[in-house]
Amino acid sequence: MGYTLPAGFALLLQLESRILDWGWIRENFTEDILPALVGHVYLSGVSLAIALAVSLPTGVFVARHRKAYPPVVFLAGLLFTIPSLALFAILVTVPGVGIGPNAVIIALVAYSILVLVRNTVAGLDSVPPETIDAARGMGLTSRQILFKVELPLALPVIVAGVRIATVTVIGIATIGAYIAGGGLGQLIFDGIDRLFPTMIITGAVLATALAVAADVGLLLLERRLRPWARRAGGQG
Repeated sequence: MGYTLPAGFALLLQLESRILDWGWIRENFTEDILPALVGHVYLSGVSLAIALAVSLPTGVFVARHRKAYPPVVFLAGLLFTIPSLALFAILVTVPGVGIGPNAVIIALVAYSILVLVRNTVAGLDSVPPETIDAARGMGLTSRQILFKVELPLALPVIVAGVRIATVTVIGIATIGAYIAGGGLGQLIFDGIDRLFPTMIITGAVLATALAVAADVGLLLLERRLRPWARRAGGQG
């Protein structure tokens, strides 16, 4: 007498076979899925690199010159409040930008600046004044104090901002496929057009996994860059 699956379990297997076509995933992994994943990493990585290159010096500058802080944060906040599709629509009409990855990268940089600038300033503000005075008393220059004292101590707050910006960028980058930006959003939009759930789920799951992996990776990197925190944890 053969074993029969419970009705509920059999129904789940039936639903999974309709929603996820594992054969399609295997056949199209190299041709469609992997290029989409690489494209998404490219969009997110380039955008974050540019945003950091702009935001860190800007954050240090406005932390030193407080009168510049309100207008810089206001402008960055104004960019952050623009809905992503509206910003994409504006950018594709700009000469020299047009439809494609360039518009997506510019938008992602714009969305990252606010949190990175604010966290850079907050991190520098968290450094105790007596620590800076002690470093100055040891003969360190302002530049040495910044790179050897202030930035290392501000690192947890700055990395927290980078983590938020990273997850935000990875999420918004999926919408960039709407203007031919590529990435995992292409799988999602193509799946919607074809009414093919496998493509939608594959793109969504990979985008989510990428965001989680990047967040965990940045957390581990931050701990590695703070050896004193590891030593304190080991003594606890």
